[in-house]
Amino acid sequence: MRLGINLGYWGAGMDADNLAVAKEADRLGYSVCWAAEAYGSDAATVLSWVAAQTERIDVGSAIFQIPARTPAMTAMTAATLDSLSGGRFRLGLGVSGPQVSEGWYGVRFDKPLARTREYVEIVRRAMSRERLTYEGEHWTLPLPGGPGKPIKLTVHPERAHIPLYIAAIGPKNLEQTGEIADGALLIFPSAAHLAETAIRPLRAGREKAGLTMEGFDVCPTLPLALGPAAEVASLADTFRPYTALYVGGMGSRKQNFYNQLAQRMGYEKAAAEIQERYLAGDKAGAAAAVPQELIDSTCLLGPVERIAERMREYADAGVTTLTLAPSGFTLDERVAGLRAGVEAAALAGLA
Repeated sequence: MRLGINLGYWGAGMDADNLAVAKEADRLGYSVCWAAEAYGSDAATVLSWVAAQTERIDVGSAIFQIPARTPAMTAMTAATLDSLSGGRFRLGLGVSGPQVSEGWYGVRFDKPLARTREYVEIVRRAMSRERLTYEGEHWTLPLPGGPGKPIKLTVHPERAHIPLYIAAIGPKNLEQTGEIADGALLIFPSAAHLAETAIRPLRAGREKAGLTMEGFDVCPTLPLALGPAAEVASLADTFRPYTALYVGGMGSRKQNFYNQLAQRMGYEKAAAEIQERYLAGDKAGAAAAVPQELIDSTCLLGPVERIAERMREYADAGVTTLTLAPSGFTLDERVAGLRAGVEAAALAGLA
């Protein structure tokens, strides 16, 4: 099992340290450095900045938002990043959510599975440098009856095949991801529930495409907080607002993928309370309603030895790249988390 690092969103208050964190991850042998985007920093600019100042570590979008770019633009960006980085780019895609898609981009959040499938097909065609033609429900290229003509990408990516990941949470999305992608980007993964909530639908998708899980990258992101075993409860408290935001406030009351995931993991009552409090404006109450067990099962908390045990559980569950998001308000704290990740992986026999 390989290790990754997720820098999150640029502009979140730790920008001065992010490059240092990426460089340290590169030095320590981390496999990939991911950057995110929502409605602030764009991931492509951050990744080009990181790639220019690192040597070996891959850079990946977690994620490029599908409503933000046409598929041809995404192919152009991916090919350019792969070329400039010397073949170190990984393309992560996702539909985002209805609030961002419709509120920020003005793109209807309808038929996300069909839209994703078409998007991936067009991106792959464009990156293969064939003349681009496509006729689907959501995109038609070239547009009929006009001056447009089939065009092929002029940039030559470093590699013939750029790895393509999809951020997936729901069972249908996970199954389609297994069918059409090279990897899955997961969030709030519990090792105890991973086989049922993620691996099973991913494997079904692979089988539908006539493939196995061999070579498919199962890549969850886990927050990490380093500390004594006696302080696990207080370490978990640091992630209460984060968990409450996703379970309670992401999406709408009827359409919150993270809330639904918490329910599938057995937290139906807590998920309902967290959402009710969060949407009523009681963010502190929502955070307080998050069960410690939910946080502990979806984060890496405690000393290196405890983190090593948890890493072993994820590897046994089928994770192939474990992406860490070390907590901390200082560079020293985040670097300590990075180093603890490497130490824990070695202790677990994974390095």
